[in-house]
Amino acid sequence: MTGTTVRMPPEWHPQQWLWIGFPHDPVEWPGFLGAAQEQIAAFASAVADSGQEVRLIVRDEANRARAASLCSAAVKLEVRRYGDVWLRDTGPLVVQREGKALGQRFGFNGWGGKYLMDGDQEIGAELAQSAGLPVAAADWVLEGGALDCDGTGLVATTEQCLLNPNRNPQLSRAEIEARLARDLGFDRVLWLGDGLVNDHTDGHVDNLARFVAPNVLALPRATGADDPNAAIYADAKARAEAAGVTVREVPSPGRVETDGRIEPASYMNFAITSKLVVVPTYGTAHDADGVAAIAELFPDREVVGILADAVLAGGGSFHCASQQMPVI
Repeated sequence: MTGTTVRMPPEWHPQQWLWIGFPHDPVEWPGFLGAAQEQIAAFASAVADSGQEVRLIVRDEANRARAASLCSAAVKLEVRRYGDVWLRDTGPLVVQREGKALGQRFGFNGWGGKYLMDGDQEIGAELAQSAGLPVAAADWVLEGGALDCDGTGLVATTEQCLLNPNRNPQLSRAEIEARLARDLGFDRVLWLGDGLVNDHTDGHVDNLARFVAPNVLALPRATGADDPNAAIYADAKARAEAAGVTVREVPSPGRVETDGRIEPASYMNFAITSKLVVVPTYGTAHDADGVAAIAELFPDREVVGILADAVLAGGGSFHCASQQMPVI
């Protein structure tokens, strides 16, 4: 692809619609499936009612009926075969190549071989084709939640994920950087260190750090003396500032546990849509402060908090469960 021009728009770029995955598998959501469905439906409805098209992907007719009972009538339902709801990782990354839209796909190995589910290998190409996009397949493993870009060629990621031997053990850091440039047009990489404690994805950056404007990165600030990610946040801030990136801090949810296990709860897993920013909340004392801090970062959009504790029980949150179709 030498000489080709490729660009991945930032998430705040105008969007045609938003794909969202609907939870359907009780094995993946033990005891939480119904609540997770309700929370994803609330997310989908909020975006659709803001005036943006939402395509909620449901597994079968029974789940279509369940989703229809929970969602705003403005939400469009599409029955497709997929495993888990995390379309940020399994869906297409829509880029502009030589001025035209392209659905860029990568290898997907179930987050390092941990969660291999029926349909997750195919759903990305299927969604791209349903949008009328040509599809390109890259020769390495990458999930969309492992990246966050600012639209200028700068991308943030974590060493914990992209350099993990369970993804691309044959590739060096320099070779990964070359592939990010070739396939997505990123000419500068901000390497952060670890992601959140107990993140199932091996530290996806979209649960840690998010660009909110060119060269402006939102990062959590530790809340409480027992915040389990305090050192991780501090390291990410130091790396970003050393790279000349402006950091805007957002209070973290603090320590969130289930049966004594630390959960990777993060307000950073917000979804940016054309008119709305949806922030996941977890029922902690810091929710209002987290939503308010993110609202300050998006003066041109309404910002709402929606409870996502049941979605988190499945391993992610609203950003993880969605993928935008940009205007190109």
